[in-house]
Amino acid sequence: MTGSEAAPTRIDTSRPHPARVYDWWLGGKDNYPVDEELARRILASDGTAVRGARANRRFMHRATRAAAEAGIRQFLDIGTGIPTEPNLHQVAQSVAPEAKVVYADNDPIVLRHAEALLHGAPEGSTEYVHADVRDPETILRLAGETLDFTQPVALSLVALTHYLGDDPDGDDVYGLIERYVDVLAPGSHLVLSQVTPDLSPEAIAKAAEHFRRSGTPFHPRSLAEFSRFFDGLELLGPGVIAVYGWRPEPEDVTAQAEGIVPVYGGVARKV
Repeated sequence: MTGSEAAPTRIDTSRPHPARVYDWWLGGKDNYPVDEELARRILASDGTAVRGARANRRFMHRATRAAAEAGIRQFLDIGTGIPTEPNLHQVAQSVAPEAKVVYADNDPIVLRHAEALLHGAPEGSTEYVHADVRDPETILRLAGETLDFTQPVALSLVALTHYLGDDPDGDDVYGLIERYVDVLAPGSHLVLSQVTPDLSPEAIAKAAEHFRRSGTPFHPRSLAEFSRFFDGLELLGPGVIAVYGWRPEPEDVTAQAEGIVPVYGGVARKV
């Protein structure tokens, strides 16, 4: 297993963590009372939270499958989150058993569960990097021990960018994504999803305030702001759309009847 050079940090159970809140919405068990409390508060303000988390997860499955079916055999998933089957490597390797997958996350709980992420098809490989998305040099260097960046890679940052700010003197999320994309070979895919205020403005404003009061920055983005991440890339059909509308399968069509999901998704190809 690949690891960052820094020692794993202690799990802080005094403050909620986005990955653990997300885990609670998905019905997982790897969360603490502080995470459940925030998850319930947000759900009370934004009734779309649970179905949004589920729809987002299914989007990741479909986007990964689409990349593998397009011939991609290398996958870098940043902001992996707590393992929830099927994981990205299971989807990719169900199409191409020889696929190589590297996960990256900075949550100590994900590190604790990394072994569960590493049981892939014997023909391929799965590795885990314990590092922060804001440190692309470390992630790319360690991922490069498994992946060949002269060949196409599917880079996924699913439900992550809304935790990163725009300020060039801060997270500089647009510059950060550009730094990752710059190292990718032509033919690589960028897979992104992100919460938007466009479809449920009042509820998302309340959810964002709950996150911020808990100490977690939260940056919902409009269609134009989210689409900017794909500048210079070739968007795959149907373009940027609510996640349950991106190449939906029967389960997604059925889920649409439950109501809106204020999460945009998109997949683009580097040409």
